[in-house]
Amino acid sequence: MTGFSTRAVQTGFTPDPLTGAVVPPLTLASTFVLKDIENSAEGYDYSRSGNPTRDAYCSALASLESGEAAKAFPSGLSAEDTLIRILTKPGDTILYGKDAYGGTGRLFTWVLPHEGRTTLRIDTTNVAEIRAALEQTKATLLWLETPSNPQLEITDIAAAVDVAHKAGARVVVDNTFATPVFTRPIELGADVVVHSTTKFIGGHSDLVGGAAIFAPNLSLGHQGLSETDSVVEEVGWWQNAVGCVPGPFDCWLAHRGLRTLNARVRAANASAQKVAEALTEFPLIETVLYPGLPGHPGHDIAARQMGGFGAIISFIVGSRETAKVVCENTSIFRLAVSLGAAESLIEFPNAMTHASLAATSDAAPANLIRLAIGLEDPEDLIEDLRQAFDKAGRA
Repeated sequence: MTGFSTRAVQTGFTPDPLTGAVVPPLTLASTFVLKDIENSAEGYDYSRSGNPTRDAYCSALASLESGEAAKAFPSGLSAEDTLIRILTKPGDTILYGKDAYGGTGRLFTWVLPHEGRTTLRIDTTNVAEIRAALEQTKATLLWLETPSNPQLEITDIAAAVDVAHKAGARVVVDNTFATPVFTRPIELGADVVVHSTTKFIGGHSDLVGGAAIFAPNLSLGHQGLSETDSVVEEVGWWQNAVGCVPGPFDCWLAHRGLRTLNARVRAANASAQKVAEALTEFPLIETVLYPGLPGHPGHDIAARQMGGFGAIISFIVGSRETAKVVCENTSIFRLAVSLGAAESLIEFPNAMTHASLAATSDAAPANLIRLAIGLEDPEDLIEDLRQAFDKAGRA
């Protein structure tokens, strides 16, 4: 098999046979001319059911995540919701991490219980707790997020998968933060990987999307609505049935993002390490949460499991007021939700990405700031944070 960057650049980017264009054309068509009533020309009849631009992108994403196949979605949450509908049924129990993205937390806290599924929030960094929860609840699905959002907790994927599979549970890993550059959960035994492709995969803050990538030969264990026992086929059937597909232009943008993913993520990772180390010397910061720091509780697992520690840093300050002043007084860091793009972002999770959970036990700490490191010079990012903290110190 060719190397990661070679596949990222080449897979799905076959030159156009008609014109020789290096970049394949974007197929915007909603409908396709058929050979006759029963046969399509190239397997396409309507873009909700299939689109060449989407298929090319999915082939590249599956290759990078070591999966059998990938399915693209209009958002990360739509990928999550569709997967859960297919992998579980009303009455089932789902386990998920105590630190999770706010949208995932909202889905698990309100939507899934409303539909008759039981969800239980556990410490997935503790394998013994995972085992005990599986034994007590007979859960059918374990949902992992590592590094987690926003506190960057690290779960040992291989150990968690081993425990879950022995208990008869499937494992889904949200790999948005690590990306396939640093972690490929399917190679560690996971059944499905999900992404918010809005983030690092798109990489330029100009699309919203999601994706699911599937381990080889993943079976439902029964015949689904697709009239097969294939999870991949079942997801495709559901996507077509409910219209849960992205537009071709968003797929084209995401596929373009994949081509530079390795270079972007590695550059941001190198900067994040420098920024995190500098932040440990800031007097108003109590704790820096970054797995690349030796003092991080998940450092050893991350060093073994990941090829780099990522581009996201969180830290704890003395008060909500200090966090607010810092977030509102940077000039290079933009105050905005999301992450994974060329520009660096700063946010206050408790009132922004995790605001829907602010009044619950799942709330993000009220004195936590999250940074998404982009592609600017790290020295400039450190100085920008320094001047913002100077203002907080005088406030």
